[in-house]
Amino acid sequence: MNKNSSISLSSSIALLLLLLFSWIIVLAGNASAQFCAQQDDPLLMASTLGGVRDSQGASNSTDVDELARFAVDEHNKKENSILEFVRVVKAKEQVVAGTLHHLTLEVVDAGKKKLYEAKVWVKSWMNFKELQEFKHAGDVPSITSSDLGAKKGDHPQGWREVPPHDPHVQDAAQHAVQTIQQRSNSLLPYELLEIIHAKAEVIEDAAKFDLLLKLKRGSKEEKFKVEVHKNNEGNFLLNQMVQDHS
Repeated sequence: MNKNSSISLSSSIALLLLLLFSWIIVLAGNASAQFCAQQDDPLLMASTLGGVRDSQGASNSTDVDELARFAVDEHNKKENSILEFVRVVKAKEQVVAGTLHHLTLEVVDAGKKKLYEAKVWVKSWMNFKELQEFKHAGDVPSITSSDLGAKKGDHPQGWREVPPHDPHVQDAAQHAVQTIQQRSNSLLPYELLEIIHAKAEVIEDAAKFDLLLKLKRGSKEEKFKVEVHKNNEGNFLLNQMVQDHS
């Protein structure tokens, strides 16, 4: 190989290395830009990371209530509305660049109870909190004697099907799960996956709930038929519990 050929080969290799290095820099830049975009958009990062789970605190905890009130206040400021916060129906959270809180809220809008879903982004180390999403999720179907066709004095009053997402049904189901956990000898906690079917009956100021629940314990899924009573003081009692093997 002559001298000119050697020089030409060396130049070609150098050019290929330069192109390869430039391509690596471009890819790194794109990855960095994408990461920064995710950092600025928690919903985008949430879709990438996943992992929505129940909040560490109960739905009525002070911290979750504060986030819910913040979400309602921010929505009212932005939309010039006057929603009144009532309570947190459900609370879940997701790890992003901080924590994205998924909240289902009960509010009063012009005297009518409604459900809203909110997402609040929190970076506790920066004292940062931002409302990312706030949308109407339906009216609250209150369980009353009239709704159930069980008006006082009617005989028989009977059971009526009710929506599984009704806050009263959700509360009854959560009480059942807590009681099932207390009565079990399992170290693994029960988690409510789904209220498959719900019926209710109102008698005077009390109510009874007949529920079919799908629960998860570790990697195992189980079904339970339960009957939960709610007295006129608002206290729940798990009256019956049968494991469903169907």
